[in-house]
Amino acid sequence: MDIQYWDKETECLPRKDLEAHQLQALKKIVDQSFKTEFYSKRLKDAGINSGDDIKTLQCIRRIPFTTKHDLRSAFPYGMLAVPKSDVVRLHASSGTTGIPTTIYLTKKDIEAWASYMARCIYATGCTRDDVFQNMITYGLFTGGLGFHYGAEKVGMMVIPSGSGNTARQFKLMQDFETTVVHSTPSFLLHVESKMREEGVKRGSLKLKRAFAGAEPYSEDTRKRIEALLDIDVFNSYGLSEMNGPGVAFECQHKNGLHIWEDGYIAEIIDPDTLEPLPDGEKGELVITILCREASPILRYRTRDITSFYTEPCSCGRTHRRLHRITGRSDDMLIVNGVNLFPSQIEEVIMNMKEVGNNYLIVVEKEGALDRLTVKTEVNADNFMDDSRPMNALKERIARTLQVSISINPRVELHENGSLPVSEGKAVRVIDKRPKDV
Repeated sequence: MDIQYWDKETECLPRKDLEAHQLQALKKIVDQSFKTEFYSKRLKDAGINSGDDIKTLQCIRRIPFTTKHDLRSAFPYGMLAVPKSDVVRLHASSGTTGIPTTIYLTKKDIEAWASYMARCIYATGCTRDDVFQNMITYGLFTGGLGFHYGAEKVGMMVIPSGSGNTARQFKLMQDFETTVVHSTPSFLLHVESKMREEGVKRGSLKLKRAFAGAEPYSEDTRKRIEALLDIDVFNSYGLSEMNGPGVAFECQHKNGLHIWEDGYIAEIIDPDTLEPLPDGEKGELVITILCREASPILRYRTRDITSFYTEPCSCGRTHRRLHRITGRSDDMLIVNGVNLFPSQIEEVIMNMKEVGNNYLIVVEKEGALDRLTVKTEVNADNFMDDSRPMNALKERIARTLQVSISINPRVELHENGSLPVSEGKAVRVIDKRPKDV
């Protein structure tokens, strides 16, 4: 495999030099944070008066955690560290659960973000000869413009198609010979089913790769997309508070996500005790951004559950790798006292060839107990009116799930294409239980 590096010197920096860079960058970002209304008080209360108080990387533990609640309480300008006249763009969350979380970027910040994104894209084997179709939402959501600017920096021809309208997506792919797409994994599965419906032949497309992100998904889902579309699918990780995409990405080996440690400091903590965990143990990811001057954020609790790989990657990059995100600490379901993540259910059903590309998890109360129902589509070739094979499939799915999640779920089988499809982030869980329970 011919390994490509966007910035080989930085991507392969010896560990000692990488950590020395992180320490100096951390000192600088702490000084920058004092320019914000929020951190000037927060850091002084923690006994930190300047970046010079950070003597080693371990001193980062003196800095209090930052939460989504903190970002909302500082809305709109409490986290801004530069004059408003220096800000050239803002991004914000949807704010569907209250005050949106907002980040600001200077011209320098956007250039840095584009460089990290170019590094991600190039690491998968893409070059300026590729045609990139960005099938993701643009606007305040960071995913659209993040990938757009990074792909342009690589030199790719970018088609900003946005999300939805699969017929239009196919036409663009065919007319301009798209080789790379960016989408949510759920929309990629939707695209495959629409190809069959609309008679689009795989041979008419030049697709080679897809970047999938914006929602957690299992390795079995990745393999299913790769098999159905005959492409390589690369996992992307980012969150709007840390610029969006570009925080971590898979290389050509697809064996973990390299987190770019010259721009981010990553920690794994126990979400209950908040104590650091040793490499290899699964916990909550905490990130400090080092590459943004307008909105510095220190020790942000992402709520994402993952762990560090302990062995180096054979690609030669020295930046540590994250395991696939298995879920969020605040997305964990507690059903009759049992903790489970939706990704555990997805991993089971996506490994069954009879199951279609769409599913839904419903939790509700039945008397004093919780009832978990898994609704899943069945492939058109396997769906039939005869109840005997359908009941056998239902029972097999239920048994396999019970072994995996220690809960006996109710399973419903649905005809292919009958469950609702989201063209943005997929809604996979509906919790109908009373909120005070």
